[in-house]
Amino acid sequence: MAIKNITVPDIGGATDVVVIEVLVKVGDSIKVDTSLLTLESDKATMEVPSSDAGIVQELKVKVGDKVSQGSTILVLETTEGKATAIEKPVSKATDASVASHAMTTQAAEPAPVITVPSQAVSHAAVHAGPVVRKIAHEFGIDLIKVSPTGPKQRILKEDILNYVKARLAQAASSGAGLPVAPTVDFTKFGPVETQALSRIKKLSGKNLHRNWLLVPHVTQFGEADITELEAFRVEQKANIEKQGIKLTPLIFIMKAVASALEAFPQFNASLDVSGENLILKKYFHVGVAVDTSEGLVVPVIRDVDKKGLLDLAKELSVVSEKARNKQLTANEMQGGCFSISSLGGIGGTAFTPIVNVPEVAILGVSKSSLKPVYKDGQFVPRLMLPLSLSYDHRVIDGADGARFMTYLSNMLSDTRNLLL
Repeated sequence: MAIKNITVPDIGGATDVVVIEVLVKVGDSIKVDTSLLTLESDKATMEVPSSDAGIVQELKVKVGDKVSQGSTILVLETTEGKATAIEKPVSKATDASVASHAMTTQAAEPAPVITVPSQAVSHAAVHAGPVVRKIAHEFGIDLIKVSPTGPKQRILKEDILNYVKARLAQAASSGAGLPVAPTVDFTKFGPVETQALSRIKKLSGKNLHRNWLLVPHVTQFGEADITELEAFRVEQKANIEKQGIKLTPLIFIMKAVASALEAFPQFNASLDVSGENLILKKYFHVGVAVDTSEGLVVPVIRDVDKKGLLDLAKELSVVSEKARNKQLTANEMQGGCFSISSLGGIGGTAFTPIVNVPEVAILGVSKSSLKPVYKDGQFVPRLMLPLSLSYDHRVIDGADGARFMTYLSNMLSDTRNLLL
């Protein structure tokens, strides 16, 4: 072994560069290329690596000092031929992978698991620049919990932002930070009965709660004149029912929605996890809410744009029956681009459907009714269909919502639009 001074290498001719971080301490065992310092010049931030392996005996610089090429950083007791790395704490996220690797190479010897409290994480345990460290310090973020995406496992500013967004989304989905509902003994006021929610309602309830918390909802209301559409449907009804097919207004609405999604691609999209990119889908799969004794389920009809009215009617009939008999597969409820919730057969004039994340919009359909509409200089009775369009305001603004609703209403007002 020998004692050696480790100095600042060639740093591009820069002089009197400020030391903003010292990444090692006395007693640390380091290896070649271990980062020792972070320097900041007027133009860039850089890390200074070690030229040798060994044990740090003495530090010659501190934060705030100015150094140039040749300045002594530290005194090192070199290890001849032995390059040992700094003992880095291992986060819980990596325990499983470490254990797995150890078991495959040495089955008889269990892998050690090392964990440290967040306060004990040393500067040398992570690879990050001063700006990132400052942000982490200001927000109280433990850098060892952040997944790095930069070169040489460096934590970038974007990694910090993604970590914060993920934690916020997790908190929102779990209801963290929300006031707790009061606990009330209802038996004090009269007789009660406790009834367990169905499995479907429990699952859908959690999803609806998450969607309501995560999505800034806006609902646009409108009406479509379906007088001609309904006349055509009734005219065809008898012949079609002989084939065992039920041609409901919902079939026409599905076709109109597929056309509207093609005309307005931002409705046929999803936000990525970061919330900064829009994934535009080139297919048109429509989910249709089906009322069952256990609660609502949403089977997905694929490629609505490519199928005729009768084909859609057959398929919707089949999946609706499967839904009521609890026979839907997971695959039949996945991949939707847009959902329709129709209460037309029950009643109502309008409602606010909740967006089915990761979709960005949903259409609510209420019961049609005859209304006096001023047309060609006089009031005439027209069959009007109430529509309620809810959408994610992060993706869709009010003007686009109005345009989508107008387009959809126009499609439904003339049956020829749906048959072309």
